[in-house]
Amino acid sequence: VSFGDEITPDITEESAAVGSTVTLSCSYSSAQSLQWYRQYPGSAPQFLVLIMEGVKGNKTSDIDSRFSTKLRKEKQATKEIKRVDLIISSTAVSDSALYYCALKPTVTGNTRTLYKNLTQFSNFFP
Repeated sequence: VSFGDEITPDITEESAAVGSTVTLSCSYSSAQSLQWYRQYPGSAPQFLVLIMEGVKGNKTSDIDSRFSTKLRKEKQATKEIKRVDLIISSTAVSDSALYYCALKPTVTGNTRTLYKNLTQFSNFFP
C-alpha cells in the first residue's frame, strides 16, 4: 500500500431480512487490489475474496456461491474512485458478522483480545 491510498466503507451497518440480497461496498482510490474479510465474534477474521484490477476472476476462499463481487470505477473531480461490492444473496442468520475490506493482506491468526490485564492494588490508609 502506498502513501495516499484511501479506503472507505460506503455504509457502516446493514440490516436485512432472511432470504434477501445485501450489497456491502468499499471505495478506494489508488490501490490495485482489495480484499474482503468476515469476522464472527471471538474468532479470527476469515478471508473471503481478493479483487485485483485488470484480472479476470477473483481469488476466493471456500465461501459459498451466494457471495459475489462487482468492481466499478467512477470519476470524481481529479481522481478515479474504485468501488467493490460484496453481494450476499439469499441471506441467512449465519451471515450476521463483521465484514470489512482491506487494501493489503490482514493478519488472521490471532484470536486473542489485545490488551494487558492490570494488577489490582489495594491502598490502605491509617
